Amino acid sequence: MKWMRHKGFRSGLEVKIADQISKYGLPVHYETEKLSYVIPARSAKYTPDFKLGKFYVETKGFWSTSDRHRHLLIKDQHPDLDIRFVFSNQNAKLYKGSPTSYANYCEKHGFIYSHKWIPDNWLEEAKNTSA
Repeated sequence: MKWMRHKGFRSGLEVKIADQISKYGLPVHYETEKLSYVIPARSAKYTPDFKLGKFYVETKGFWSTSDRHRHLLIKDQHPDLDIRFVFSNQNAKLYKGSPTSYANYCEKHGFIYSHKWIPDNWLEEAKNTSA
């Protein structure tokens, strides 16, 4: 274990393999190079909960990390889309102990949101823009 901590190894197996290489008379080159690679893009689909006029309404009770990430990607890739959120509790925290609420997150990232209900002005806007 001293060898592992001293040489920066992360597992017992790495220590054993380094020891084997060394005993064979070869130099131990551990994590000396970085190899670049590209993670291929994955196409995905998103189905908004409701369409109202020219915007969408997504309802959220629990807003997971993957959901938040998805909406940041959608916002970035489709800046012309208007997706608004209705939370069952806009004051819910992103995770236990987080200082950030769903409302704070929306404000930080420019998402329009509401607490528990669709605001009347959203409904009026949808009524006036429906084709």
